[in-house]
Amino acid sequence: MINVWETVMDTMKSMMNQDKDQPLHVGEVMACWIYMAGLEIAKVSVQAGINTTTDDELKVILEEDMKLGTSQRKRLHDFMIKEGIPLPSSPEDMPMSKSNSIPLGAKLTDDVIANELSLKIASLILQAASASSESIRTDVGLLFVQFQAEKSAYAIRLKHLMRKRGWIKVPPFYLPPGSPQPFS
Repeated sequence: MINVWETVMDTMKSMMNQDKDQPLHVGEVMACWIYMAGLEIAKVSVQAGINTTTDDELKVILEEDMKLGTSQRKRLHDFMIKEGIPLPSSPEDMPMSKSNSIPLGAKLTDDVIANELSLKIASLILQAASASSESIRTDVGLLFVQFQAEKSAYAIRLKHLMRKRGWIKVPPFYLPPGSPQPFS
């Protein structure tokens, strides 16, 4: 069976040598800058979640996101430096702390931590999709296709945990007028 992602990646790799000498356009530069800024903000949010949660499975998911974010930040950082793109400022890392030392009024619930992470992941997936579709240079498009695929695979694991724990937020169901009412 054909693997769509492998086909896309192989096609893009084969075209990569055609445009390496072409400068980045302003949209590609902006996409790199915005995605990096998003990764930097997500990093501190994940660190705070690791410090706050008492749920072992959520902690594992947060640590996985930290590893994925670190990998993506490194690859994007190296690319931006190579291309001469200024880096966005990054917030300071959160110091390690124990969950039980955080006052209840300041402590986020596991539900809030998971949903905040879900929104950040969705935002980065959309940003990567936009960046890959708007890129002229193949290497930029390929970088963002990889980021999108990695974040999408991670999002599936997060969604599974959120469903298991009852944390997932489901919008109201839409039932067109005249359709059978399955949830009566």
